Amino acid sequence: MTPSPARERILDTAFRLFYARGIRAVGVDLIIAESGVAKATFYKHFPAKDELVLAYLEKVDGIWTGQLRAAAEAAGPNPADQLVGLFDALGTACRRDGYRGCAFINAAAEAAPGTPVHERTIAHKRAVLAWLRDLTARTGADDPDSLARSLALLLDGGLADGALAADPEAPRAAKQAARALIAGALTRAA
Repeated sequence: MTPSPARERILDTAFRLFYARGIRAVGVDLIIAESGVAKATFYKHFPAKDELVLAYLEKVDGIWTGQLRAAAEAAGPNPADQLVGLFDALGTACRRDGYRGCAFINAAAEAAPGTPVHERTIAHKRAVLAWLRDLTARTGADDPDSLARSLALLLDGGLADGALAADPEAPRAAKQAARALIAGALTRAA
């Protein structure tokens, strides 16, 4: 079923505001005002703010996961090259105007542990780690679990550094570190 235009307007507005200002800082009334919908329309689509936050995180997940996978695929069919190539998505994200770091890390910092929002952030990070684990296993690395975890930490660190330092060299440094980690894991496996 095609989402209603009003729902999409609400979600697009929340996407922009939540990412720019933070989830807690943005109230439902602001989203209603900026999306141009009636209060009843808002609550018809999102009976609670947390439902809107979850929809926002779902949208972010689709975008970010798509960017990671596209960058990996652009590096070619070799899994080791894909693991290095996925760091190109980091460079693209960090150079974007208004970049404020990883939306999932930001949301996790604002959500209480055990809540659906916090659990959604964990699910996203686990899914990325599982994908990395699949790629590292296909490289023949000596310890694919450890390599996947190291690359996930490097990716998250690059996302955080992009927001903190805004240094355009950070994504390149993360990619170089990833290349070295992968090469070391493959050398030990040989």
